[in-house]
Amino acid sequence: MQTAMEIKQEICEIGSRIYQKGYVAANDGNISVKVNDNEFYCTPTGVSKGYMTPDMIIKVDAQGNKLEGDLNPSSEIKMHMRVYRERPDVNAGVHAHPPTATAFAVCNIPLDDFILPEAILTVGTVPVCKYGTPSTPEVPDSLMPYIQDHDAFLLQNHGALSVGFNLTKAFFIMDEVEYYAKICLMARQIGGMQELSESDLKKLMDLRVAMNFPGRHPGCVKLGGAK
Repeated sequence: MQTAMEIKQEICEIGSRIYQKGYVAANDGNISVKVNDNEFYCTPTGVSKGYMTPDMIIKVDAQGNKLEGDLNPSSEIKMHMRVYRERPDVNAGVHAHPPTATAFAVCNIPLDDFILPEAILTVGTVPVCKYGTPSTPEVPDSLMPYIQDHDAFLLQNHGALSVGFNLTKAFFIMDEVEYYAKICLMARQIGGMQELSESDLKKLMDLRVAMNFPGRHPGCVKLGGAK
């Protein structure tokens, strides 16, 4: 089990990674980690994810109220708390604005092109959640149609959210979503995209079960939306 300092250091490390990769700018984005049912560590508001230090990390309760820390918790903590309430299997969340994936979110286009075995195994499809005003219950409410079957979400005109059984997994899912979005965009621009067949998709789903992949998976069903 990680110590408090190890959790804080990991949050800072993942914050640095998403900043260096260009998934957030300035003070954008937020990260959280579950300790137990009433204790969570999260990033502070108004601080760049690329310049955080462990002493800046906040501890909150299940309602998002501050328990420890000199700064204030992210205003998006409501979104993270909703995930933890609805998904006991989730222990970490990353919210960022990866440019390509966010462009799909702005255009209300889900990521549901079955073209990459790795993305199919990891995230399946990524839905677009209805737009909600940041920092309000509208954002967590928008997750509800998809929260039980997905570990990655596009937030319309906002960004993306990824969740996982630990913080490294949540970050890797965010990384996979942005890579998936880049390939989808380039394939659409080039033209002639070749999606995998139903039999190939079934083999991948069987492989996912055999390899005991963690997390939830929506299966291989088209999500629809603007194209």
